[in-house]
Amino acid sequence: MKHGALGDLVQATGPMQAIRHHHPGARITLLTTRPFADFMAGCPWIDAVWVDDRPPAWNLPAVLRLGRRLRGGGFGRVYDLQTSGRSSRYLRFFGRPRPEWSGIAAGASHPHANPDRDRMHTLDRQREQLAMAGIARVPPPSLDWVADGPLPPGVPDRPFVLLVPGGSAHRPEKRWPIDRFAGLAAELAAAGIAPVVVGGGGERPLAAAIRAAAPDAVDLTGATGLADLVRLGRRAQAVVGNDTGPVHLLAVAGAPTVVLFSAASDPALCQPRGAAVRVLRESALADLGVGSVAAALAALAP
Repeated sequence: MKHGALGDLVQATGPMQAIRHHHPGARITLLTTRPFADFMAGCPWIDAVWVDDRPPAWNLPAVLRLGRRLRGGGFGRVYDLQTSGRSSRYLRFFGRPRPEWSGIAAGASHPHANPDRDRMHTLDRQREQLAMAGIARVPPPSLDWVADGPLPPGVPDRPFVLLVPGGSAHRPEKRWPIDRFAGLAAELAAAGIAPVVVGGGGERPLAAAIRAAAPDAVDLTGATGLADLVRLGRRAQAVVGNDTGPVHLLAVAGAPTVVLFSAASDPALCQPRGAAVRVLRESALADLGVGSVAAALAALAP
């Protein structure tokens, strides 16, 4: 089980590969949420993808349907990589005998019994969880299985840097101010590097603000699926973005990445990892200047 969000799902691809290698002959089903179902259907470590719309408790018919489906799946073992209150409650859907269960649910056969688990980096926490379930080796996250293909229309045939100015709408404190992104875009354009802005459709105003400062910037907000982002990440000179799911995906895709953190989240618990990742952190991102980000970018992708 891995419902999301995007960055967490991407970081769980290493555990998914490890689970497949540990159960080479098993039929493995991923229970996830609708935004990720089509993308994960192409993952070679998964045989089937089931969508969980996470019905609220008051929608009893939908809850009962979900329970019946899970009971009918014939599962011998469940790896709960979400380890939330909701996903832990799903153990109750199963009758007796229950499947083996890796997670934190009461009654789990293979509990992740570490009281400090919430103070561990996501990758370390999941690696330890699987070790307690008998899986000794967990590779890093990987999106190598995503097929290559053409880039979205509008991407220039010259070096480009991806800018990810958005993030959770209800967490504005996790966003570097848009005027700083605009200033960085102008510097990139002056150096002959194309700024390419990616994000959801609701972030088009952010792209417009960047294009006001750097008219040559390319606006791809609302125009990319997850596989498109992987392909862009493989070919980008670098990525600069907030602590948000697309940045985690682009880093795992292989793009040299500068990720910007505020006091709202702790990179020790969730940052992308890799030799080509640089983390910049200020308690308030308004205190992070364009020069600092440009210097980190130049050191990462000269």
